[in-house]
Amino acid sequence: MEIAEMLDEIKQKALSDKNLRNEFLATREDAHPVAAFCRKCRELGYPVYDMDLINAGEEFYAAMKRSTNGGGENSPMLEGEDDFYELFFAGLED
Repeated sequence: MEIAEMLDEIKQKALSDKNLRNEFLATREDAHPVAAFCRKCRELGYPVYDMDLINAGEEFYAAMKRSTNGGGENSPMLEGEDDFYELFFAGLED
């Protein structure tokens, strides 16, 4: 299972379980919030690690950029599309 799929499953669980949602939101207060977030994912049985999370977002963004207008300098800026971590929380805070 890819990182995006895992995060989607985790987010659905957190949206249906208020305690889990609050636990994820609390990870943002940690001194190392991304590490705390990934640790919480692993506690739930999802193998999410810091660099995998960052790399997945960058790979996704690069693939989108390559598919737009040949992927050159004329490709539009896609704000935040490379940050799966922030996208996860944006979905929790709706």
